Amino acid sequence: MAKSIMLQGTMSNVGKSFLTAALCRIFRQDGCSVAPFKSQNMALNSFITPDGAEIGRAQALQAEAAGIKPSALMNPILLKPTTDVGSQLIVNGKVRGNMRAADYFRHKKELIPDIMSAYSELAKKNDIIVIEGAGSPVELNLKADDIVNMGLAKLVKSPVLLVGDIDRGGVFAQLIGTLELLENDERGMVKGLVVNKFRGDISLFQDGIDILRERSQKSVAGVVPYIDCDIEDEDSLSDKLSVRASDGDIDIAVIRLPKISNFTDFDVFRQYSGVSVRYVSRASELGQPDLIILPGTKSTIADTEWLNKCGLADAIKHSFSAGVPVFGICGGYQMMGRTISDPRGSEGGGSISGLGLLECDTVFGTEKRQTQVSGRFRDIQGFFSCLSGAELYGYEVHMGATKSSGTELTTCGGSFTESAAGCYVHGIFDSAEVSGRLVRALYQRKGLTYTGTAIDRREYRENQLDLLADSVRKSLDMELIYRIIEVGV
Repeated sequence: MAKSIMLQGTMSNVGKSFLTAALCRIFRQDGCSVAPFKSQNMALNSFITPDGAEIGRAQALQAEAAGIKPSALMNPILLKPTTDVGSQLIVNGKVRGNMRAADYFRHKKELIPDIMSAYSELAKKNDIIVIEGAGSPVELNLKADDIVNMGLAKLVKSPVLLVGDIDRGGVFAQLIGTLELLENDERGMVKGLVVNKFRGDISLFQDGIDILRERSQKSVAGVVPYIDCDIEDEDSLSDKLSVRASDGDIDIAVIRLPKISNFTDFDVFRQYSGVSVRYVSRASELGQPDLIILPGTKSTIADTEWLNKCGLADAIKHSFSAGVPVFGICGGYQMMGRTISDPRGSEGGGSISGLGLLECDTVFGTEKRQTQVSGRFRDIQGFFSCLSGAELYGYEVHMGATKSSGTELTTCGGSFTESAAGCYVHGIFDSAEVSGRLVRALYQRKGLTYTGTAIDRREYRENQLDLLADSVRKSLDMELIYRIIEVGV
């Protein structure tokens, strides 16, 4: 039966997901069989496992770090926000339906058997489980029914590392304040503190380490620097979504929809020197990009209404008429068509006209398509002819079905016309062949030549995970962490 270590944070976005991935890679490098686990995740960035289950993207990345296939066992509960007060509830990788937040909080303890069953299965197959908490363990109004922080740590009897983010300031208040708000038995489960995202000379923080030890009566397991590695972010708190300025030869504008999902689809372009990826939420910010991308969304109709109200719909159509190519993925693909209708209320109901850039129509049903896919681009014309015959891989996760009256974009479906293209495949740009061809075509369209090499996103991600693990290993007291795991609670 596996032993465990749990990472809890003083707040959201302190780096728990990355540190969990780093520990998974370190334990794997040390010869242990290891798996990640997050009982409940709230995120719009999801992933489809080989057997068709939907889980948080972060757990898929952590599984990759551990050298194993992702599984619904690693994230038995996924909440995908559909409105400000409700989410789609996914249990063991499958949709249970939409639920208001208040209803979920009343009933979430009923999901403990699903959580414990998943954890037990993982524990039978591995030496170590690295557990990731969510948000803060001292949201006092939510603690009574907690199933993801200290509530889970007690259920599985896991020791805890508490992580604070020094880059955001107030790390002493974060760590010591969190400990003070914990119950005595919970405080006893915290076996070490981690200061994350430190910038500058760590030797100058020795006094800070001493203060933390003295005030908390806890070991400081390490001070981790702000690591410059390109690892996929989990949710809308990502710094990438705040990028506005274009500083490259090629300017790719991604529309930042209110319910944007799977924005990791575009991380591959950041590998290319001279290519800038920026996120646009106002018509005045669009400018004159070389490529416009409409990303996925959890609320297609609502986000299409938002496009119209804020003026971005007209701005996108104006740019398209001026020759700027537009590519849509999943919800973005649906928006590019003629109509979107939701007769059964899968995403709130209603219907709306799309941007009319593609000759297709979308109707939402009650069944969700969840599958990994691979294929190739068909023989296409127009700007995206650069992709003809290119092999692709990725996954589909969507409620709607789209019918096109034109030629399919890929063997996995989709549509194109002139300089517009769209399909349902997340990760479609990840292969070196697809992203490389597209970048070269964008350069050529401006009369330039791209002289760099194309890098497959999977290979690149493996290298970045190794860089992350190497840096974290140097920064943490791994002997202490192994001792914490062995002794337990």
